[in-house]
Amino acid sequence: MLPRPILVERVKAALRRSRAVALFGPRQSGKSTLARLVAGRAPAAYFDLEDPESLARLAEPMTALRPLRGLVVIDEIQRRPELFPVLRVLCDRRPLPARFLLLGSASMSLAREVSESLTGRLETVDIGGFTLGEVGLSRHGRHWLRGGLPPSFLAKSDEASAAWRKGYIRSVLERDVPQLGIRVPATALYRFWSMLAHYHAQVWSAAEPARSLGAGETTVRRYLDILDGLFMVRQLQPWHENLGKRQVKAPKVYFRDTGLLHQLLGVRTGRELLGHPKCGASWEGYVVAEALEALRPDEAYFWSTHNGAELDLLLFRRGKRIGIEVKRADAPRLTPSMRIAMRDLRLDRLFVVYPGERGYTLAPRVEVLPLAALTPDLL
Repeated sequence: MLPRPILVERVKAALRRSRAVALFGPRQSGKSTLARLVAGRAPAAYFDLEDPESLARLAEPMTALRPLRGLVVIDEIQRRPELFPVLRVLCDRRPLPARFLLLGSASMSLAREVSESLTGRLETVDIGGFTLGEVGLSRHGRHWLRGGLPPSFLAKSDEASAAWRKGYIRSVLERDVPQLGIRVPATALYRFWSMLAHYHAQVWSAAEPARSLGAGETTVRRYLDILDGLFMVRQLQPWHENLGKRQVKAPKVYFRDTGLLHQLLGVRTGRELLGHPKCGASWEGYVVAEALEALRPDEAYFWSTHNGAELDLLLFRRGKRIGIEVKRADAPRLTPSMRIAMRDLRLDRLFVVYPGERGYTLAPRVEVLPLAALTPDLL
């Protein structure tokens, strides 16, 4: 594993503020390793709910957890949602003898239980695979191709990485989905997931996938929500306000990990990626994911009108409106769409991110930036 000091400090800061912290992210994204780094050499207890021994230790959860002191880590918490009421009682003790770090690889099975049991007691920290800042700009090509999931990125070759991702996708479909009590045929969900790769970075409409699969629109929306809940895809919501224009109100769909996107597109090498029809869409999704991680906005949307004006990312941070436009071009220029977005959305700044190496100014408050310039201190 690569060191992830920023993420470690983020979790430690959350634990200082809150009685319980939930670390949510896809399976194999490094949650368990991160938890051990946070806990140090002597955590009060570590429970892995995929380990029969840990399950046996928690057969009587109140009896097992009440005496513990310090930091208690519970991994794959979505497998035992009945633990949340117990954790609520333990988090309300005065003084508080233990804090809880909960790791989960599925959000949808947690949302209801958390909202009912741990409201006001739980802080959430999202984790994905390695970011570009963590792997280094020199390995940008490998990171974009393979994605950030550690076993994929750190594989000895592109072939080994692709083999791992193939098995990972199969594991999600045949193991993770059934464990959550979701009754969906693996073959049907795989067909939908493969089809979704061709809709990456597009505004979502259930009608065409439903026709292609011979299923109802409600069914394909459920499939999308399942993959969203497993942190495989992101549904970026549209921003709309009363501008006197017809605005798009459906979400945009992105794969969270470009390695999984490329696997389902049949892309195996960097050369294949650069020649693929979805190269531009893949790059857009890659930049969107890196921007959200690096800038950590309070809210994030995209914006689009039926007249063709659009903005890839509209970020709200500390009371400011920041626009991000992604251009896979050698030298992006100021476009009418950018002018409209600056005016209609009242942007404080607009950054145009491109694959070049030098930044330059296009207009007042409009700058072209290389991807590497997306850092937390940019704003």
